[in-house]
Amino acid sequence: MAMPLRQSLRIGGYVLRNKLRGRTRFPLIVELEPLYACNLACAGCGKIQHPADVLKQRMPVEQAVAAIRECGAPMVSIAGGEPLMHPQIGELVAELVRMKRYVFLCTNAALIPKKIDRFEPSRYFAWAVHIDGLRERHDASVCKEGVFDQAVDAIRLCQERGFRVTTNTTVFNTDTPQTVIDVLDYLNDDLRVDQMMISPAYAYEKAPDQEHFLGVEETRELFRKAFAGGRRRRWRFNHSPLFLDFLEGKADFPCTAWAIPSYSLKGWQRPCYLMDDGYTATYQELLDTTDWDAYGRGRDDRCANCMAHCGYEPTAVFATMGSLKESLRAVRSI
Repeated sequence: MAMPLRQSLRIGGYVLRNKLRGRTRFPLIVELEPLYACNLACAGCGKIQHPADVLKQRMPVEQAVAAIRECGAPMVSIAGGEPLMHPQIGELVAELVRMKRYVFLCTNAALIPKKIDRFEPSRYFAWAVHIDGLRERHDASVCKEGVFDQAVDAIRLCQERGFRVTTNTTVFNTDTPQTVIDVLDYLNDDLRVDQMMISPAYAYEKAPDQEHFLGVEETRELFRKAFAGGRRRRWRFNHSPLFLDFLEGKADFPCTAWAIPSYSLKGWQRPCYLMDDGYTATYQELLDTTDWDAYGRGRDDRCANCMAHCGYEPTAVFATMGSLKESLRAVRSI
């Protein structure tokens, strides 16, 4: 299953309007990071490696809203750090929902019970809870026992309150096809979350653990085996069919990181939230001053093993919309 029909039609119309206006580069979704601080220290993430004075900073709501309005993206993924540590996170989400942006709040879920009253259910809002595996696997990933159980309890609380809940699962070379199957079966069949996202880990240079990132061929083999036997068709993925093909190695695409730009405390990050080649003050400046042809597998050594959604999911979306066959295939998956 791909994104909800109403959302799919909205995004499709947005892409078509930009194409008709002759725009070759435009954002689908913004990775908004209003802070870098986090209440966990995950081995595969380097956000909390920033200096202490940077970790104390919080982006003003007005600044965040202005950035989203400026770039015009119809979707926003609020990440960090842990966004629920931002004292005005409820106000920020409410303002973006009023703007009719589709908002995904990425969280480890530990703070949801304390902060849930600051949010209201809306078709424009969904929690995106980070779940890397079942109990032992997930707790090892986040380097703290008990986090999996906290996340599961928080998901159930959100469901009871009428919120949409999605999940995001990152896989490493310590995963096997069976661990991927196990967590997706659990999220799909037991927790019954609305939708799931899955992505191979990128070799984030500031991450404490540099030994467990997947290579391209490892990624393709892992997903081919995990998706075999028709399992892929019954899981409620929040991905286009072509992106899932990409993970299996059935299709390949160039990187289009400009379509999922990152806006953080430092500005618009060049070229994506996984790499740090400088910042710009506006999205248009990011587009105009970045050598986009210099990035992607085969172009930059740092991108050699990257198959992350921020670079390749938008390419799959554009390829879907450019093909009647793939568009019908995507519609059938809704």
